[in-house]
Amino acid sequence: MNRTYKATGINLKTQAIGESDRIVTILTKELGLIRAVAPGARKHKSSLGGRSGMFVVNELLIAQGRSLDRITQAQTIKTYPGLAKDLRKLVASQYLAEVVLCQALSEQPQAELYDLLLQHLHRLETLPSIEGDNVIAALTHGIFHFLVLAGLTPQVELCSLTQCYLTPNFTQPNWQVGFSIPNGGIVCLEAWEKLRQARVKQLQKRQSNHQMSRSTAVKFNSQRVIHHPEDLPPISHRLNARQLLMLQNLSQTEIMPIDPTTDANWLSVERILRQYIEYHFGCSINSAILIDSYFAANHDAIV
Repeated sequence: MNRTYKATGINLKTQAIGESDRIVTILTKELGLIRAVAPGARKHKSSLGGRSGMFVVNELLIAQGRSLDRITQAQTIKTYPGLAKDLRKLVASQYLAEVVLCQALSEQPQAELYDLLLQHLHRLETLPSIEGDNVIAALTHGIFHFLVLAGLTPQVELCSLTQCYLTPNFTQPNWQVGFSIPNGGIVCLEAWEKLRQARVKQLQKRQSNHQMSRSTAVKFNSQRVIHHPEDLPPISHRLNARQLLMLQNLSQTEIMPIDPTTDANWLSVERILRQYIEYHFGCSINSAILIDSYFAANHDAIV
């Protein structure tokens, strides 16, 4: 007889298998990520049909199998019907599910990750439907909190080069700050430019010295001289004062007040964090394609 176990979890991914079954990837509080077959879930009158849908929270009884476990009982304790009624909310929820799948572990308790996901799904679901622009703000807020939980918090207060605090400067219309994904945070562009110029002078000096000794080096043409100048942190993005302020407020419990005149900045901040996630987790966020096609397209149409 197969051993059975209990778990409480939320469905994050589903896949059809066979004629009527469904494989469900579930984030559980007790055991982290599990994959289990919901037998007959695609049949019209199956008791597991609705219970195996996306973002359904169940108390589960699961039987261990040789290759895949099987759900034998499921009692639904929570659903998020408001997400399916609004395409914007649904896409944002799928995005968060992908972020969770990137960082969730198997065979380990994931209570914090589980609770955080439910918290942000509830926040998305309860957003007023007329405030579509708030969806991107709520999504970005959630992304940042998942990065914090994963121990990958981007540095948004201190310059990663000088370790000095950077404060948004609203007095200069063209003021900007850099963001380096490999370096893990914001960069003072003035400090970066000074460092770049210093590296250029250093490289030019080395090249000059190399040219002077070239006649000698030719005698040993079997050996090739290769220079390795110090790496200069790449600037992945440039942020204006409003975008930096948004980024610096994402660690707070509540989202900063939405300004309708600068909503497009949330898309820019989301893209920065998206690339940051993909770089550090080594995975792609497929739902981001829908974010770009829907939100960006609608913004461009309004503008």
